Amino acid sequence: MTMSNKTVLFDKHVEYNGKIVDFAGWQMPVNYGSQIDEHHQVRTDAGMFDVSHMVIVDIEVATDAATEAASIKDFLQHMLANDVAKLTESGKALYSCMLNTEGGVIDDLIVYYMNDEWYRVVVNAGTAEKDLAWLNQHAESFGVSVKARDDLAMIAVQGPHAREKSFDALPVDVVEAATPLKRFFGADCGDWFVGRTGYTGEDGFEIMMPLSEAPALWDKLANAGIKPCGLGARDTLRLEAGMNLYGNDMTEDTSPLISGLGWTISWQPEDRAFIGRDVLEKEKAEGIKQKIVGLILEERGVLREHQKVIVELNGEQLEGEALIGDALIGEITSGTFSPSLQKSIALARVPVEIGETCAVEIRGKLLKASVVKPVFVRDGQPV
Repeated sequence: MTMSNKTVLFDKHVEYNGKIVDFAGWQMPVNYGSQIDEHHQVRTDAGMFDVSHMVIVDIEVATDAATEAASIKDFLQHMLANDVAKLTESGKALYSCMLNTEGGVIDDLIVYYMNDEWYRVVVNAGTAEKDLAWLNQHAESFGVSVKARDDLAMIAVQGPHAREKSFDALPVDVVEAATPLKRFFGADCGDWFVGRTGYTGEDGFEIMMPLSEAPALWDKLANAGIKPCGLGARDTLRLEAGMNLYGNDMTEDTSPLISGLGWTISWQPEDRAFIGRDVLEKEKAEGIKQKIVGLILEERGVLREHQKVIVELNGEQLEGEALIGDALIGEITSGTFSPSLQKSIALARVPVEIGETCAVEIRGKLLKASVVKPVFVRDGQPV
């Protein structure tokens, strides 16, 4: 993939003075001026993000399938670690990992159940090609079709005032469908679709619409007081909310069990043979050796991915430039400065033996960090 990929909103990002960077082969805005201001805008009011680079996938009964034998539910029960049989109400959404045969994470995604013959899935931009290949590889035997909706754009509106402000910009029928939505539900509005979901730890909507209608909606949302925000703020917001980033906090080489995603695995019913299950069962039975924790740096510095986390230093008290020696070592998977906490925070994959404090190696020095649950901010408030 080259950096030539642009979403339908690219010209809007330029018009609104977005600073364009390469992200997973797409030209996307990292900010429109101040990443910190955009972060606080979402935490305190309402901001919007172009997430049209993500791929919307409709899974339906194949037209040439024997309808009585085709089952999207059976297909997704096989493909996903979480169990779509939990989805019985139209519009209900589910977060899940899609695994390879070794139990590694191919992608994390959201799946909406609309009816027995239509499920909608939203996958990450950087993994879309392999996701579609993996889904298609297994689709035919279940009598289902996998269709990437390249004709749709998506805008995420997030923040405590996001829903009410977006109602001033959305078409009347979309407002009517969106108003009663509970969290983690979606509504079909014909050409449009709205989900009460997001990736910031705040309330809001992810709005899908025809490509041709996205630029006008962007302007209407801006006029309603919802400020454009870039990928930079999206990353600090999701990290404060303790939400995993694919490629950092989970990869094809890591299982959900050591990536803080054990809660997304449905072990019942016991005869549900989802891909990767046998490997995960073995890993679970043997006892996992690592887990994801949250870190808050107690000294001056910035936590970044790949920095070493020192769990123990031969039982000795840590000193500024002490050597690492025989320490139990973990690694930061995502790190940043938290605008909400005014401290540096991180997610780290560490040995399960970790206590309440640890040290992080930053530029040859060992700096003290507190070990916390991997959620730092919820609904705008520090946890």
